[in-house]
Amino acid sequence: MGNLVVVGTQWGDEGKGKVVDLLAEQADIIVRFQGGHNAGHTLVIEDKVFKLSLLPSGIVREDKIAVIGNGVVLDPWVLLKEIEQVRSQGVSITADRLLVADNTPLIMPYHSSLDQSREQATSNKIGTTGRGIGPAYEDKVGRRSIKAGDLKDVDLLWKRLKVASEYHGFEVQLVFDQIITIRDEFLQYVSPVAEWLNEQTDAKKNILFEGAQGSMLDVDFGTYPYVTSSNTLAGMASIGSGVPHNKIPHVIGITKAYTTRVGEGPMLTELHDDIGWHLAEVGKEKGTVTGRDRRCGWFDAVQVRKTCMLNGVTGIAFMKMDVLDQIKSIKICIDYIDNTPVYEEMPGWCTSTVGMTQYSDLPIQAQQYIDRIEELVKTPIVLISTGPERDQTIVLNNSLF
Repeated sequence: MGNLVVVGTQWGDEGKGKVVDLLAEQADIIVRFQGGHNAGHTLVIEDKVFKLSLLPSGIVREDKIAVIGNGVVLDPWVLLKEIEQVRSQGVSITADRLLVADNTPLIMPYHSSLDQSREQATSNKIGTTGRGIGPAYEDKVGRRSIKAGDLKDVDLLWKRLKVASEYHGFEVQLVFDQIITIRDEFLQYVSPVAEWLNEQTDAKKNILFEGAQGSMLDVDFGTYPYVTSSNTLAGMASIGSGVPHNKIPHVIGITKAYTTRVGEGPMLTELHDDIGWHLAEVGKEKGTVTGRDRRCGWFDAVQVRKTCMLNGVTGIAFMKMDVLDQIKSIKICIDYIDNTPVYEEMPGWCTSTVGMTQYSDLPIQAQQYIDRIEELVKTPIVLISTGPERDQTIVLNNSLF
């Protein structure tokens, strides 16, 4: 397998959780390298459904080590609550299995308050989740973050809070007291992760880097200003973990067989008709974290070709193929003219592909659709998902899965 990054090539919600879980079979370590608890992954394992927003997806496999890297902005209260939730589902999480980088910026209560008040006050809504992600990244760049390792020294913690308070205007004692209540429980997971990860790489351990959100939400290359506050591209895996980029040779781009988006911002292939409703209903398109309805539309090959280029994607995992099963005629956006999509139309297959595990078993029309997507995005498809379960998968490249 080797070291490998998993990223979404659209606006998020592509199905990264399932693919990370599949890849985790061969990985020794799973690293979350950016974002915060505004991202969500849903895993379906046998009869259990795990909904994660901070913990790396590999945490549900008890022989793996999960890492939260410095590129994440971390709400420690949310993390501890999520740990308890996953434990209640029968998963053992200990300080040996979960590591938090000591230089990870923390989301404080004042970040969430600021995020929500800003969104409520503006007429130009971005669609933020209001969880403090943006303000926490602002503080990181503004050199006033509280880092995870700062909690080890209460005098340093107080000084850091004083600096942040001069900018934000909160009561230092109040926030200090809130942190102290969780300090010991949280600190058991905190360590200098970058050095350890490089040691594991040198020891030929397989490391899987798990992205959050999607490439079109990248703060530099996404649909700005309707983006998240971090870089979501594969290059962030190195910066957000401390593992050099030349030690991460593979990039898997998670791509849904159609397009979805949560929140505000442009989406040229969005559908407002019965087909859009069908995609949302059959695909169960509601946000894992927010519960908001996802907007649905046809596959945008222009968009995915661009994000495969930006990420250096070496193979695509093609998700939710089965959601298209009952659509008689399927469109693919192949170009834009004056911000209007140009479509190519292909016949649907109108039969169930749910649970298929062999490419040869797919209807010929489904195979033609997949072949055409590969041509348009100029990237090979290495996996096809035919349902939410682990075994509802067609693997086309066994060297990676």
